[in-house]
Amino acid sequence: MTPQLAAFILYFVAVLGIGLFFFFKSKGTGEKDYFLGGRSMGPWVTALSAQASDMSGWLLMGFPGSILAFGMGQVWIGIGLALGTAANWIFVARRLRKFSQAANDSITVPQYLSNRFLTKSPALQIICAIVFLVFFTIYVASSFVAGQKVFIQVVPQLESNPNLALLIFAAIIIVYTFLGGFKAVCWTDFFQGLMMLAALLAVPIVLVMAKDIDYSVFETVDGGVNPLNPFSASWQDIASGLAWGLGYFGMPHIIVRFMSTKNAKVLKKSATIGIIWVVLSLGAAIAMALLGRGFAPTQALVDAGKQELVFVTLVQDIFSGPWAFVAGLLLSAIVAAAMSTADSQLLVASSSFTSDIYKPVFRKNASDKETLWVGRIVVLVIAVIAYFIASSKSEGAATIMTLVDNAWGGFGSAFGPVILLSLFWKRFTYKGALAGVVGGAVVDVLWMNFLTETTGVYELLPGFIAGGLLAIVVSLVDKAPSKEVQELYDYAVSTEIE
Repeated sequence: MTPQLAAFILYFVAVLGIGLFFFFKSKGTGEKDYFLGGRSMGPWVTALSAQASDMSGWLLMGFPGSILAFGMGQVWIGIGLALGTAANWIFVARRLRKFSQAANDSITVPQYLSNRFLTKSPALQIICAIVFLVFFTIYVASSFVAGQKVFIQVVPQLESNPNLALLIFAAIIIVYTFLGGFKAVCWTDFFQGLMMLAALLAVPIVLVMAKDIDYSVFETVDGGVNPLNPFSASWQDIASGLAWGLGYFGMPHIIVRFMSTKNAKVLKKSATIGIIWVVLSLGAAIAMALLGRGFAPTQALVDAGKQELVFVTLVQDIFSGPWAFVAGLLLSAIVAAAMSTADSQLLVASSSFTSDIYKPVFRKNASDKETLWVGRIVVLVIAVIAYFIASSKSEGAATIMTLVDNAWGGFGSAFGPVILLSLFWKRFTYKGALAGVVGGAVVDVLWMNFLTETTGVYELLPGFIAGGLLAIVVSLVDKAPSKEVQELYDYAVSTEIE
């Protein structure tokens, strides 16, 4: 057994141990504990689980790889994400925690949006839940594929049997999510967030200290663009990069963390921790990509079209020989990143079906124990479907991966404006929310298919604007919310909810 493989096995044993611990600890609890952790999460777990579930393997592979291959224009995505993260923690987190509990103690985002308006109509809740279910099943499949590819890179023995790599990766996620629920997911994401940050910081620091880097590449002009000047990027790159930040307001697997904290006060500490984590992680990823431009082995990756392996190549080169065990731990961070996103998306998709479709539509009198086990079964079903999607070699799998690339824009356009208006506008109505969700999603899809390529503008920006405008206009045309709805708003704004 190689030191790298030993480090991998040690990591996965720890992850499965967390799932088993929370399974036995949570026996006898209900759906709120399984899907929302009983609203008992502390500041560190809330912050790091939110950010780890957000960034995924993209942070260690796709993002630095795109900068390495396509230049500083890609840095604006990181800038947009950092600004969006900060805005999400500052403006949304505390209010959503208070509003979700004031709105009949809602445990899912669709449930919150319906309870916020005290409506008996299930239309908005069901529409939101279906969107979540479909897109998150695809998202989970995407994470399975990412985990499979990384697994093969760091455990070459599996290259001859890629489906086995996929099965092992999927099985580990399924076990601890199925058994432990939200608490297991949050605690594993907490440790995975620490691993991701440590790995990202270690590589550029050690690279500068231990390797010869050709710094002359930073003084040249590549294709008329200075490689160190982000402002030399096109306006489309800048606008599209900043638009990525808007997506945070509508990301259910991230904002559900805000709803899970012990109380509103905890979020102040969580915000500080989360923002620092994101700035350090994105900054380290950018530094790693820039330094990679002056490191010969990584230039060969670009020539071969494998720039997403820059982190793997640097780790295996820097931490070789007696440091192989450390390399295994650092490479585990990539798998941790993919897992931390897949588990969160799996759980949110399950909770959306169970709490927003199964219970209100099919079994209104279902007990907590029944909904808990239905949720566990749905976790398994979604994971199985995602596995077959991920293992498919057909053209359909490629189409799904394209949809996943645009799912961030879809969620941000459909739910971002509606979440913000529900928290900050007393005059906002149920019909306005319905129009915002549907309109934002439609504009996003239309722009993605017909205008993104020709305009160079990321579809999230027009989708977000359209969804917000439709929500506002329809609310103004609609009659004002009832007295009870306005009182709920006032209560949530003015009262500290413990």
